[in-house]
Amino acid sequence: MKLRVVIVDDEPLARQRIRDLLAGESVEIAGECEDGPQALEVIRELAPDLVFLDVQMPGLDGFEVLNLLDTRPMIIFTTAFDAYAVRAFDEHALDYLLKPIDAARFAEALKRVRRAGHREWQPLKRVVVKTPGRVLFIETRDVEWVEAAGNYVRVHAHGEAHLVRISMQALEQRLDPRAFARIHRSTIVNVGRVAALNATFRGEYDVVLKSGETLAMQRSYHDRLRAALGDF
Repeated sequence: MKLRVVIVDDEPLARQRIRDLLAGESVEIAGECEDGPQALEVIRELAPDLVFLDVQMPGLDGFEVLNLLDTRPMIIFTTAFDAYAVRAFDEHALDYLLKPIDAARFAEALKRVRRAGHREWQPLKRVVVKTPGRVLFIETRDVEWVEAAGNYVRVHAHGEAHLVRISMQALEQRLDPRAFARIHRSTIVNVGRVAALNATFRGEYDVVLKSGETLAMQRSYHDRLRAALGDF
């Protein structure tokens, strides 16, 4: 399986060096960014497997980007300075590469990535909701449904809706597929909260949750819910 990679560096030549070193590797370069705010947006939207992350950048530095992510990919820091190494490993980075990047050292870092990528995948256990002055932790089993809201998602749990800065695609990849199913381009449901399916005149279904909430299901997503609930 190809690793999906994002390269973050404000220096075009540094990004080109990483692209050159990745040539021939089983990777897909999903995106490139030249500053911290752009990196934050792209990583949240694309949910890459691996990010090559510069430390000193305009807007936000690499550590600030990392600490603003609710879901972290594998990280390899790249920088011209060795002073950040201890902090990088405190942040659980897989590796720390000094510029100009040595090819042999880069290959060693990729081996670490491959080993880490072979570890057993674990589904997300809780959703972190950050608001000014408060951090709320919601167990995924308590989530009833999720709806897209631009670059955010709105998580519905305990009768309340919470805005979380993550894309639908990124969140779906972290949720247990046995417990959650996409029923619409903009909707994911907890299958354990589904009470009924109501046929509509269009030959489609509305999904009725135990809370009484009724959600539209697109026909193209029938198979996903059927796999989770059984034939219908």
